[in-house]
Amino acid sequence: MTNSNDDGAPRPQAVVAGDLDDAGALNGRAGASEFSIGGPDGRAAGANPYELLSASLAACTAMTIRFQARRRKFPLSHVEVAVSYHHGGNGGRDSFERSITLEGNLGDDERAQLMQAANMCPVGRTLGLSADIRTNDSVSGGPAASYDDDLSELSIPNIDPD
Repeated sequence: MTNSNDDGAPRPQAVVAGDLDDAGALNGRAGASEFSIGGPDGRAAGANPYELLSASLAACTAMTIRFQARRRKFPLSHVEVAVSYHHGGNGGRDSFERSITLEGNLGDDERAQLMQAANMCPVGRTLGLSADIRTNDSVSGGPAASYDDDLSELSIPNIDPD
């Protein structure tokens, strides 16, 4: 699969667009997938940017684990990855809490290898440059970061709220 248009120009991996009169609705496209993106005013349904970021980490982790299981012929029958994004308190680093469930007739060594593979996911390596990624057997890192709250805290001059 090439990452360029027919004219050779680079093709973006994702596009998000929307009109001002669409009640806050934004439409996203990544690859062949199209989806709605939720707005801070609650008028548009869909995932917000923090949820999309968490979904990217979850998807990459699951794909990396599945790839390793197939490559090593491990008896993994199902993988589930849950991710929540959290702000760092008192100027600390932000973090992602990741919970991984592996199903199948896996031995302890196979499980350990697959959990180690989770830390090799490319999206996790990129996000890990500016945030911590903690893998747990359950997600319990306090309340997830709120995109709506963060957006409302931005100081944007010369703009009156609706």
